[in-house]
Amino acid sequence: MSDTQLCPKCKSEFTYPDQNRMICSQCFHEWEPSEESSIETDDTLKVLDSNGNELKDGDSVMVIKDLPVKGSPKPIKAGTKVKNIHLSDGDHNISCKIDGFGSMALKSEFVKKA
Repeated sequence: MSDTQLCPKCKSEFTYPDQNRMICSQCFHEWEPSEESSIETDDTLKVLDSNGNELKDGDSVMVIKDLPVKGSPKPIKAGTKVKNIHLSDGDHNISCKIDGFGSMALKSEFVKKA
């Protein structure tokens, strides 16, 4: 079974050919082997800031509004610059360290690319 291809969607090895297409028996995803590389690039994490600019790991961002912090008497002020962000899945999709607050998780809708 050297011609078996992994499913680009769920990475299952249980795929089979059907005419000129491949079908995954686990998630029922269908694809043409020639377009497999373009499907894999579409699954990457894409995070946008408040202005619609795409963010990447290591970028610097600026907070656009005061953000209250649980357990802290003072909020993160608008205009605070955050360096070297890391992107993640979920509601709070930016992990970072902010001077005076420590490790934080921010929503991308409250920052803009610096």
